[in-house]
Amino acid sequence: MTARPALPSLVGQPLIVGAGLAGVMTALSTTRPCVLLCAGRLDEIRPPHAASWLAQGGLAAAVGADDTPALHAADTLAAGAGLCDPEIVTRVTDDGPAVVERLAALGVAWDRNPDGSLQRGLEAAHARRRIVHAGEDATGAAIMSALAARVRRTLRITVIEHAHARDLVLHDGAVAGLQAVIAGTQVTMPATAIVLATGGVGGLFADTTNPAGATGGGLAIAARAGAVLGNMEFVQFHPTALSAGADGQRLCLVSEAVRGEGATLVDETGARFTEELATRDAVSRAVWRHMMEGHTVYLDARKAIGAAFTQHFPAISALCAAHGIDPLTQPIPVRPAAHYHMGGVVVDHAGRTGVPGLWAAGEVACTGLHGANRLASNSLLEAVSFGTWIGQALDGHDRPVRPVASVKANAPAWAPPPVGLRRLMSRYAGVIRSGAELEAGLAQVLAQPESDARLVCTAIMHAALMRKESRGGHFRSDYPHAAPTAHASRLTLAEIARLSAQMDTPVATTPP
Repeated sequence: MTARPALPSLVGQPLIVGAGLAGVMTALSTTRPCVLLCAGRLDEIRPPHAASWLAQGGLAAAVGADDTPALHAADTLAAGAGLCDPEIVTRVTDDGPAVVERLAALGVAWDRNPDGSLQRGLEAAHARRRIVHAGEDATGAAIMSALAARVRRTLRITVIEHAHARDLVLHDGAVAGLQAVIAGTQVTMPATAIVLATGGVGGLFADTTNPAGATGGGLAIAARAGAVLGNMEFVQFHPTALSAGADGQRLCLVSEAVRGEGATLVDETGARFTEELATRDAVSRAVWRHMMEGHTVYLDARKAIGAAFTQHFPAISALCAAHGIDPLTQPIPVRPAAHYHMGGVVVDHAGRTGVPGLWAAGEVACTGLHGANRLASNSLLEAVSFGTWIGQALDGHDRPVRPVASVKANAPAWAPPPVGLRRLMSRYAGVIRSGAELEAGLAQVLAQPESDARLVCTAIMHAALMRKESRGGHFRSDYPHAAPTAHASRLTLAEIARLSAQMDTPVATTPP
């Protein structure tokens, strides 16, 4: 573990909470000395502290001769089902080719053809081959390894490992510091600029592809500080998680790129039952419905990919082998799993929240790029773009440091939410929802002990109840069609508390 520096030496430096792709890009993009808080070890992939390490599919960017950022934007808007911010979509997709170059300059070795051109893969709902990879199907690990090495060599970045944020300290409504637990000790760190890059909410569900720490802690911290949460109901379920392993453990992803290369979804009879390259929400619902009808679902790559599978998908091959599955001769058992959260802390075009001095980047943020349904492989692109822009914005952020009360005490170790709460979320707020099930599930969630996880689960369920339509990643069996006009949803802590009080069970408004 990197030695923890004396906290007074860090006064006035921006604090970046989270060391996934958005966090490290923020740290690398500012010229100021800054502090990067990491939940585990910065460069340790097992167990992963950030979902960025697990990304298989790659990064979407219009780098082909037959492609343009405008085509990429059109695909993004179509997938977002009416809830994308067109200006943000244009800005991010325009940045795509530069992002590829930016990462290459930081040491990322993109996969290339013999002539030196970038290899480009196809994924669902993309009209062109525009997914660039590094290390074949281990793109996230390749990117993060390169950037972690660059962070280690950058002297102005102080890395504090085994650190978990607990709450913000405010002065006159603006950021003044952060309460955190570092290696088992609770501390208070003065700061005038804090960037939340804490990841998503998949760890709140029983079946998920996310690391255990992806339980929405940053959302709870931001909400208590007065930030607005947006589109919390939109959870993307990946249709092809490897259906193997112990109950409650993280499921390994079988990348969409496998379907992009022609693999088909079949049941135990060998029959196809859906269009494999439809949007993720559509494929996930098709798989879920087929499972609910009593079928077992498989991803069959034997005919389309065959012997080339091991070469093109070495990481997936190793995962399958660990569970006794040979993709060359056997279909791969799969099922949907919570994968990505389109909602988050509402930010503006520069990543700023409504709380002065607080930014958010990556999956914890609701930027307007993804709308109701994230287009495959746009997440790594967004993390790099917004991480870069926020890092640059920190250069011009200069506010006087306010004194904050110093706290040093032993603190309990971070623990994942109980399996019972995760099962409640999967059962009542999963791939297909209904008003009656959401109300029943919400009542049970509110009966759980107070925690950040309970607060975030409550917000997701309230938002899902309020959205009486089906759109993108949110599907209501009692409202199976989209409303005539699209609208974004917004929730504050006060609104969450008011809605919960109407159910005779108040939600916590203080940190656990």
